[in-house]
Amino acid sequence: MADKSRRTPRQARAEGTVDAILDAAFQLLEADGIEKLTTNHVAQRAGVSIGTLYQYFASKQDILAALAQRRASAVRDAIADTIIRRPEISSVRPIVRALMHGFEGSPATRQALLDAMFLRGGDGVLAQHHGAFLAAIAGRARLQLDLTAESAFVLTHAPIALLRAAAAEPELGLDPVRLEDELVRLMEAYIGALVSMQRPES
Repeated sequence: MADKSRRTPRQARAEGTVDAILDAAFQLLEADGIEKLTTNHVAQRAGVSIGTLYQYFASKQDILAALAQRRASAVRDAIADTIIRRPEISSVRPIVRALMHGFEGSPATRQALLDAMFLRGGDGVLAQHHGAFLAAIAGRARLQLDLTAESAFVLTHAPIALLRAAAAEPELGLDPVRLEDELVRLMEAYIGALVSMQRPES
């Protein structure tokens, strides 16, 4: 249950405070890692009192989850914009690249943010972004194919699930450039198959 005592940043000053807290958390996460990250350190770096920080965030995990959600929303919106402007299959690579690099920072930072996001939102967090993405492109993207609920699910969930697995298995030593190529090949093949199935026979 949401803590109703937490303030929602409605004013520009409050939004600026939240931005400062999230920026500070990212900087500290990059510099020292998640183990050394504390709310006191974040407050000091952000230039706010610990009491002010707790007005917006109950814990370190809340800060990380908010930072992750903000980054994920930005990536989602960028991908929606790409599809609206370039609905052809050639947009697959920039979309995959956005998914791979939208979460800035070191691999450890990206993993910490992803863990925080899924810890806070559970597997339902993907469903939320899936719904928001489809709503963003509805009536605005002139796609080459008609998406069913099932094909839309595969297109949005498959690359994210594979990238999440890659982040969780660093011991595999996957090369990012080659992984990008493989994901592009996978998605282009799937989209190509969908287009072929829906193309009327001559």
